[in-house]
Amino acid sequence: MAEYIPLELPDNPKLAQNITHFARALRKAGLPIGTGRVIDAIRAVQAAGFTDKRDFFWVLHACFVNRPEHRAVFSQIFRLYWRDPRYLEHMMSMMLPAIRGVQEERQTQAAEKRAAEALLDGANRPVEQEQPREEETMIEVDASMTISTEERLKTLDFEQMSTAEIAAAKRILARMRLPVKPIPSRRGQPSLTGNRIDWRRTMRASMRRGGEMQGLSLKQPRPRWPNLVVLCDISGSMSQYSRMVLHFLHAVANEKGAGWAKVHAFTFGTRLTNITRHLATRDVDQALKAAGAEAQDWEGGTRIGTCLHAFNRDWSRRVMGQGAVVLLITDGLDRDSDADLGREVERLHLSSRRLIWLNPLLRWDGFAPKARGIAAMLPHVDSFRAGHSIDSLEALAAAISKQDDTGEKTRLMAALRAT
Repeated sequence: MAEYIPLELPDNPKLAQNITHFARALRKAGLPIGTGRVIDAIRAVQAAGFTDKRDFFWVLHACFVNRPEHRAVFSQIFRLYWRDPRYLEHMMSMMLPAIRGVQEERQTQAAEKRAAEALLDGANRPVEQEQPREEETMIEVDASMTISTEERLKTLDFEQMSTAEIAAAKRILARMRLPVKPIPSRRGQPSLTGNRIDWRRTMRASMRRGGEMQGLSLKQPRPRWPNLVVLCDISGSMSQYSRMVLHFLHAVANEKGAGWAKVHAFTFGTRLTNITRHLATRDVDQALKAAGAEAQDWEGGTRIGTCLHAFNRDWSRRVMGQGAVVLLITDGLDRDSDADLGREVERLHLSSRRLIWLNPLLRWDGFAPKARGIAAMLPHVDSFRAGHSIDSLEALAAAISKQDDTGEKTRLMAALRAT
């Protein structure tokens, strides 16, 4: 067992209390932090000192964060708790929409709502409405016909969900399916009610009877199921969406009889990573933990063209056979100026049966294909759909087998040609 050196703290150790409260907020936000990590963090801060805020941030980060998906939550809670003197106003403005001030100054960032809920846990929150006076008449509203909690959750943006909402959304995603219709095949299988004559079986049966033909053997087309190939962007702007989509894909990959021959999954940010074998793990937490350890470029930069070139060169012939359907999940904000993005997407499209692009930026009503990467990719996809909520994934499940479904591509291509 590890032995700790004597820890000398002042008579009134406020810093140790603050670190303990900070760890409690992280635990409430979903990070697995126990008492041992809190003790290690206090001793690490004592060894590193408290003179530089960057050193202090990375010391606590090393003690409390061990998964890529926890980085955004840790950063937001650290900023609110340690660095922003008006963090309480920020939290209140997010918890109650009626409060103005800080909320109007800037947009809510990723994981900020979860950080606010974690820091406000147990605190006295301000009452949104005043209690009615004695002379006032209370009006009861029948809310039995209002939208249910689950229906409301389906419309929320993944990036703005709280900790409890993310947990509930994951349970919904685990029950969702992605059905697909079989591909017509030239190969046949025996059938009593088939519409084609199986001459081979008919002649073999007649040879067993000395050349006498007593009847005709029939056959019908054998169903053939396509592969599903998923290319998921895990850069900084896509990290929260990617985690939720990978939860959904894990359920699809482990559903027996769902229709897909095999599900292949790749992540990309600054490099391409094959995580197919990790999705085969039955436990979703273990699967995503292993996938996060395999992909070292979580929440990094975006090099879409380079990563698609690596896929087309190294993996396309291995996984794109048998009429594969490709899901490309990215916001299209490419920062790679060296690769020809349009050519790589076109090659990917020619190798697949259908290429469907899920883009969370479509959640905005005024979205337009103004970015260079989006304009280069859009002409070469079969369908362009949103991918920011549970509702959008359910719409994908309903449209994935429709060959004529284009999503928002037709409208955006008209806007692109107009410019």
